[in-house]
Amino acid sequence: MGQKSFNIAIDGPAGAGKSTIAKLAARRLGFIYVDTGAMYRAVALFMLRRGIDPADAEGVSGAVEGAQITIRHADGVQQVLLNGEDVSGQIRTEEVGAAASKVSACPAVRQHLLMLQKSLAADADVIMDGRDIGTCILPDADTKIYLTASVDVRAGRRANELKEKGIACSLDEIRRDIARRDEQDMTRAISPLRRAADAVLIDSSEMTIDEVAEEIIRVAIAHGLRLSSGEAER
Repeated sequence: MGQKSFNIAIDGPAGAGKSTIAKLAARRLGFIYVDTGAMYRAVALFMLRRGIDPADAEGVSGAVEGAQITIRHADGVQQVLLNGEDVSGQIRTEEVGAAASKVSACPAVRQHLLMLQKSLAADADVIMDGRDIGTCILPDADTKIYLTASVDVRAGRRANELKEKGIACSLDEIRRDIARRDEQDMTRAISPLRRAADAVLIDSSEMTIDEVAEEIIRVAIAHGLRLSSGEAER
């Protein structure tokens, strides 16, 4: 009690492995993993279900208050709830992912989710990943990471994920989609994707998931995180 929470912010482009690595690092540290991307995907799913164009800022702004989104952990597994419904599986489609990139540019959506994200970080040790965590959501995070990988590597990883699920895909099409998503995220007017001045750059192109997670933990320790029996202490 009375101790300040320790926050780790991970930013980076689509397909860099942020969510997978953040979950692993959080599990090893005993931290809460806050998947901000999943929250935006849930908003996108809400809009698609309502028949609202994700690019229609006015329509999205008018409807977003009806999207109540929470994150809970059951037996170590994250569940994303949209108005009480577990939509963890439904928000991982390509359609929802593309829509999420559009709704995330809407100021009303960002404001709707901002307070929950900040509240979680103030009350608990968290790892949060997204596009603007270190620059906007948690500008005072104890550790900031900018995680990236080449477009070719990211496209290859995504293609393998789809193939493992039995989904036919085109590597070239995936590569073009990732490059297009990068351009959209980096040039949007509201909170564009960029590396915070004090963020540590990690290029995961030639690294395993375990290696990246261990590097993030190493950086956090260098920034004042103390470990005891596998859990964080300060």
